[in-house]
Amino acid sequence: MATNEDLANLLFPEVTETIDDLEKRFPERHLPEGAQVTRFAPSPTGFLHTGSLFTAFIARTVAKQSGGVYFFRLEDTDTKRTIAGSADDLIGQLAQFGIVADEGYFPDGDKGAYGPYQQSKRASIYKVVIKELIKQGKAYPDFMTAEELAALRKFQEENKILPGYYGPYARDRRLTVNEAIEKIKAGTPWVIRYRSQGDHDKKIKFTDRIRGTIEIADNDVDIVILKGDGLPTYHFAHVVDDHFMRTTIVTRGEEWIPSTPIHLQLFRDLGWKAPKYAHLPVIMKLDHGNKRKLSKRKDPEAAVSYLLKIGYPPQAILVYLMSIANSNFEEWTLSNHSFDVDKFPFSFSKMSLDGALFDEGKLNWFSKETMALIPTKDLVPEVTKWAKENDAALMAKIEADPAYFSRILGIERDRPNPRKDYARYQDIEPAIRFFYEEDYAKIVANGLPFNPRYSASFLEKFLGDMAEKMRYGVSESEWWNSVKEVASQDGFAVSNKDYKANPSAYQGSVSDAAELIRIALTGSKDSPNLHEIIEILGEKRVKERLHAVANH
Repeated sequence: MATNEDLANLLFPEVTETIDDLEKRFPERHLPEGAQVTRFAPSPTGFLHTGSLFTAFIARTVAKQSGGVYFFRLEDTDTKRTIAGSADDLIGQLAQFGIVADEGYFPDGDKGAYGPYQQSKRASIYKVVIKELIKQGKAYPDFMTAEELAALRKFQEENKILPGYYGPYARDRRLTVNEAIEKIKAGTPWVIRYRSQGDHDKKIKFTDRIRGTIEIADNDVDIVILKGDGLPTYHFAHVVDDHFMRTTIVTRGEEWIPSTPIHLQLFRDLGWKAPKYAHLPVIMKLDHGNKRKLSKRKDPEAAVSYLLKIGYPPQAILVYLMSIANSNFEEWTLSNHSFDVDKFPFSFSKMSLDGALFDEGKLNWFSKETMALIPTKDLVPEVTKWAKENDAALMAKIEADPAYFSRILGIERDRPNPRKDYARYQDIEPAIRFFYEEDYAKIVANGLPFNPRYSASFLEKFLGDMAEKMRYGVSESEWWNSVKEVASQDGFAVSNKDYKANPSAYQGSVSDAAELIRIALTGSKDSPNLHEIIEILGEKRVKERLHAVANH
């Protein structure tokens, strides 16, 4: 009578290595105590999802802050869904956020001693483990066709039976070794299934790093672990890869919680210590008052490329994601006057158990705060690079006079309390148009929002006086004193207190006078520091604009 070993040798005659050989090839990592080994393991099936960026960011943070290793593994065993080139795109996009693996799959070749880091190239490793499982009777070949499996599911559904290939419905589980060998020799196509010893009516418990103790139904399904194309399924490959790559913490979305019993069962049956699991909250969106998962099809912000295209700085997106990750992050930023996510002490215990709501307003706030702290000399090249790819109008302005643009972008920036004008790079061009004569002419042509109480004749005199009498090329205080002096001569109160005490005696306060200058020079009541605007425009252009508006 044939044995399981005979069956294993028939199925995998080319496999001569053993699990012990693999243990020696991929030994335990010698890292400092407490150092964690984490990974980001995407499938190359499309763009980088915001949720995937979140997962990679947390994995990299945990490894970095513990002095451990963060690696990138490409899970490309689902060949039907694989999109050529998307893996390299993922790595390139992650690099824009400073998320670069210590080891793993790279476009120019693997780096690290635990590869290959691409599952489609690890078939020989998986087969070593599967061959051992077959020898032990813990896995078996299944010969059911797709049509037979569909018929089984239909029968189960029609009879209100829990669907799946398990127990009495696992037909080929009951084949003898001789029967299986006979089918193999006859050329019958097969897959390999794991022989589960679980009981769906019982619960298992495991500790999640975020959610604490989780109790969930045990797995009793004989899952496929090797497909007909010779590649493993996700469940099996995850277990083998994370064991031999020596992962200590698996960070992944909460949608994988129901699959965890399968993985723990496989680790147990193989005699391996399972890594810790941290199931991250799914990023949600409010849709007509209801929360739902951020959707690739419905929500443009689900694609990281979209957020970058409209001009959110990568570091601002990470700051926002950290605010989702840990509830105490905002408090920490205030206490430490810092948005440096690498210095923030991340903790799984501070993560929300509920789906995190994508909040564009909050993202904009963090982005403004983050961008304001970037020195002008560093921000200009970042904006220029973005504009070259995404904003022709802004790029034309930059190329026309880079030094001039740099001065504009630097308004109220390099100071203890910088101005917070922009949430995205795409906000810059509309906000600075008034600095450029062609755009300024269009602004004026559309009409200026002067207070109607000021007559055209008054504006003509006042703006003309300001053009000729206020001081240029001096400190802000000296300039302001000259504005007050001219405004006083034209009937404005020098102080708001005087104006409030007797408003009918004045044309307005000196603040009103400054607003008239601002409107004449920028076309708006709201703009950055007026003194800096005047210094950037220069005396000649300021006089020209004031006189032109006065005489309009």
